[in-house]
Amino acid sequence: MTYLVDSDYVVDWLTGRPEVVVLLAALPRKGLAISLITYGEIYEGIYRGRDPQSSERRFREFLRFVNVLPLSRMIMRRFARLRGDLRRTGELIGDADTLIAATALHHQLTLVTRNQRHFARIPALELYRAP
Repeated sequence: MTYLVDSDYVVDWLTGRPEVVVLLAALPRKGLAISLITYGEIYEGIYRGRDPQSSERRFREFLRFVNVLPLSRMIMRRFARLRGDLRRTGELIGDADTLIAATALHHQLTLVTRNQRHFARIPALELYRAP
């Protein structure tokens, strides 16, 4: 795996945003993953959406070409260190984003996200820069 896809890009793929569909299709299919946190965030949107059945069908299609990475004790320990460091510097971000970052760091993945402002606060986290 090479890339961890953040929730914003998954939502854009699900809604058919052309540039995101093209981007994700251009990245190596065997190199894509999402965090279990993203999985939960997407399902939250599915359950409160207008057409949950159709949305879930589309999400399952997406899941055919990405791995879903679980949380582990090591990821949770990294999360705790990151959160503590961010708190100490007054740069806290949401726990969900911190967990996604910890997952990317643990697996040495580049994070594909538009939320550059939050994730840039995390040292050593590699962010995908769209061309």
